Amino acid sequence: MPKLIECVPNFSEGRDLSVIRQITDAVESVDGVSLLDVDPGASTNRTVVTFVGNPDAAVEAAFRAIEKAAELIDMRKHKGAHPRMGATDVCPFIPVSNVSWEEAIECANRLGRRVGEELKIPVYLYEKAAKAKTRANLSVIRAGEYEGFFEKVKQLEWKPDFGPAVFNEKSGATVIGVRDFLVAYNINLNTKSVRRATSVAFDVREQGRAKTKDGTPWGKPVLDANGEPVRIPGALKYVKAIGWFVKEYGIAQVSMNLTNIEETPLHVAFDACVEAAAKRGMRVTGSEIVGMVSKKCLVDAGRYFLRKQRWSEGVSEEGLIDIAIRSMGLSELKPFDPNEKVIEFKIQSAESKKSLVKMNVLEFCNETLSDSPAPGGGSVAALMGALGASLGGMVANLSAGKRGWDDKLEYFSNWAVKAQQLKDELLSLVDEDTAAFNKVMDSFALPKESAEEKTARSAAIEAATKYAAEVPLKVMETASKSYALLAEMAEKGNPASISDVGVGALATRTCIEGAALNVRINLGQLKDEKFKSDLQEKLRKISADSEAQFKAIIQVVESKLSKS
Repeated sequence: MPKLIECVPNFSEGRDLSVIRQITDAVESVDGVSLLDVDPGASTNRTVVTFVGNPDAAVEAAFRAIEKAAELIDMRKHKGAHPRMGATDVCPFIPVSNVSWEEAIECANRLGRRVGEELKIPVYLYEKAAKAKTRANLSVIRAGEYEGFFEKVKQLEWKPDFGPAVFNEKSGATVIGVRDFLVAYNINLNTKSVRRATSVAFDVREQGRAKTKDGTPWGKPVLDANGEPVRIPGALKYVKAIGWFVKEYGIAQVSMNLTNIEETPLHVAFDACVEAAAKRGMRVTGSEIVGMVSKKCLVDAGRYFLRKQRWSEGVSEEGLIDIAIRSMGLSELKPFDPNEKVIEFKIQSAESKKSLVKMNVLEFCNETLSDSPAPGGGSVAALMGALGASLGGMVANLSAGKRGWDDKLEYFSNWAVKAQQLKDELLSLVDEDTAAFNKVMDSFALPKESAEEKTARSAAIEAATKYAAEVPLKVMETASKSYALLAEMAEKGNPASISDVGVGALATRTCIEGAALNVRINLGQLKDEKFKSDLQEKLRKISADSEAQFKAIIQVVESKLSKS
């Protein structure tokens, strides 16, 4: 799975579409970035832009957008309903997939440093990137807004994290940080009553409701020693919620913001509302995601609902997402299209369109058969490994659902999930092997007229060839993990599927032996003897272990087949 980080800069211009277009053009000028959404507001005079990309590309796109905003927006003339302090008011990064908080914080620091040093704009870090707790809250930093920062920036306690401690009159100041992914999520109820929907919202939201002396919503509030209302907390942390009526649909909803989906995932919020509504005589009929959602939210929800059904979780991502959509009624009000609503699916780069694993079987075979040297044996070997893992996963799923084996569900489900992971890793290597080959070809195409060009070309060829050897070695290492799965299925899986285990083992061995050939042919082109020696030793060990594990599995398969 690629590294993806979301960036949601807010610009202090919501009326001049030509200015907004120039800013978004700056975002789209960076390779590896996909612009997902542009939401201008005239009354707020503010535009929220959403884009995603790999961390380096996202930082570059954010800088170009902030640079363009500083060029085009004059804060001395800005008026709008929304609080603001700069041309680029706030610019948060949100990890989407395979990006740690530490990596995201590094992105915020890199961007902040460039904005401060190159654009001479005061920069403050907030939320998870904040260097001090007193600056973590955006509203605290922004207090006083643009007009108040002329004096605020001079105060020692408000010295910027990056950039000059002198206010930039034209561009103002900018807040950059890292925050949790926020999901706007609405629960549909079989009522038109806002009051009833609000009661459910109060049951689930973190701040709950005010405690009253008689326990009724309209009763006299109970106060603490400081004279503040005592609150009864709701069921869910990191959830803000209200009840409202949606005229368009003719129903009341519980409208929620989930501000930490790791602590309170989508499916947990859904079930909490189901329970709270049922206690008050209502039914949840479905739900609605406003804006976009990460793939992980729906995959985790799919697994959760399969667990509730006591069924195997070893299902493809597409299958898990489908379960989530059906279980939470996400298509009740309008069709829920994952390709439009899921961030990762929305990203359709030119590279993904050329992906081998996106082809059907016929297309892949035809592409392999063509006179193009790629895909070749390396990609085919990785595909064989993915098929071997898939067969092991199939046996695990069939065993998990076998009548009379209910006590073994969790055991087989865990192996099926492992099979899915191995399958996905090996499929990604199908494309990576071809990409590695193409890098070698590109390096050979480099100019070689001057001595400098020849040296650079030689170094590029060496580096690309090392990568081309490392990828099939990674295929070998990954595929070898399938043997543990296949061995368990041979010993304990559904006996009716023993032949499938055998084919899975054969496919895995073919994958490993085929990948080994690709390692060897690339090593033969290298000059770095230590690198060659290290990889040859790893290759020898994996191949020997593979043969031993393969023979052990086939022995079990043959034994069981001879008794059938």
